[in-house]
Amino acid sequence: MGARGVVVGVALLVVVGGGAVVADRVAVGMAEDAAAREVQAYVEGVIGEPDVQIHGFPFLTQVLAGRLDRVTARADGLVVDGVELTDVDIVARGIGVDQSYTVDDATLTGTLSVASAQRLLATQAELDVDLAAEGDRLLARTTVLGVDLTAALAPRAQDGRIRIDVTRLTLGPASIDVADLPRALEDQLTDLAIPIEGLPEGIALTGADVRDGAIRLSAAGADLVVEKRPGSGS
Repeated sequence: MGARGVVVGVALLVVVGGGAVVADRVAVGMAEDAAAREVQAYVEGVIGEPDVQIHGFPFLTQVLAGRLDRVTARADGLVVDGVELTDVDIVARGIGVDQSYTVDDATLTGTLSVASAQRLLATQAELDVDLAAEGDRLLARTTVLGVDLTAALAPRAQDGRIRIDVTRLTLGPASIDVADLPRALEDQLTDLAIPIEGLPEGIALTGADVRDGAIRLSAAGADLVVEKRPGSGS
């Protein structure tokens, strides 16, 4: 083959290959739009239109295999059992797209505001305090016999709940032990727990930490199965 033949052959490969890439990218864009609608349909309480990204290339090969490598979604918020989480991120891996949606594993993260946490403490733990974030801890303030009491709190996840450990107490200018508090207040400040219910089925709370003035929650699940609603695409 002469030089001209080589140039023409390379040009044809570029055109054909480029066309395949364009078709693949168009298809994945359409699939991401459809997936955003599916997230709104399946995940109750989603706020705003999710931004869904399907990862891995080529996309069409994954479709033919009936399995997507990784899908991520971001949403403005998610209402979970009446509690609003903001800045929600979902990562799903190993998604089967045949008769039902199957997911090898998925993680969900969202932000719980300090104001929401304070309301939960008031309703779930019957603890009437003013809550604020400071560094990686929460500060709960109240008064005891007219004296200011401040408790430093460290949230964590356990058994599907936000558990809260008291790490430091100050009463006026003095540091004190929880056991030295009046019994009624001691009972309120020990074994604090806030249940987070209403997460998608198969997803459980796995982490809670104070970050950027709020509580960042994480949840995860594995071997998930979601039946497609009637009339949905395959």
